[in-house]
Amino acid sequence: MKDRIMQRLISWNVNGVRAAQRNGFLEWLQQTQPDVLCIQETKANPTQLDEELLEPKGYRAYWASAERKGYSGVATFCREEPLAVNNLGVEEFDCEGRVQVLDFPAYSLINAYFPNSQGEGKRLDYKIAFCQAILKRAQAIRAQGRHVILCGDYNIAHKEIDLANPKSNQNHAGFLPEERAWMDTF
Repeated sequence: MKDRIMQRLISWNVNGVRAAQRNGFLEWLQQTQPDVLCIQETKANPTQLDEELLEPKGYRAYWASAERKGYSGVATFCREEPLAVNNLGVEEFDCEGRVQVLDFPAYSLINAYFPNSQGEGKRLDYKIAFCQAILKRAQAIRAQGRHVILCGDYNIAHKEIDLANPKSNQNHAGFLPEERAWMDTF
């Protein structure tokens, strides 16, 4: 399995892992059996979770939580133990539990929950800085000759085809020109 890149990887914004658990998350995980499951917007700290969710049967679980309770957070469930698990290494983003970087023998996986730029682009500068930090990290991994998989919730609709009503969303968070331009760059 170590030399193999082709694995079954699933990424899912669960919008609250405790609510997901109440609605059959663990049963779904056991039925689906991905090699790697990346979840975003966990909204929980490991101290708030029961053992069954902390380390589901057959998986190693890695959690990155926000300092603020009930906010953001990512987690990754792996059948194979990664060589290393790190955050982004940028405190202003790491304190919100937005990124995990997992190194496997054949690739590096970035599990990311991109910030929402919010109404009137209130957090647009923060989001663009986050996007740039992700790009820089992915480029650094590639410069080492490694494959990169970036998954997660981008909170960006890249092209008009990605929205049902693109014209009415021109000035809304997630479809702002600056966000879409970053996707072009990426």
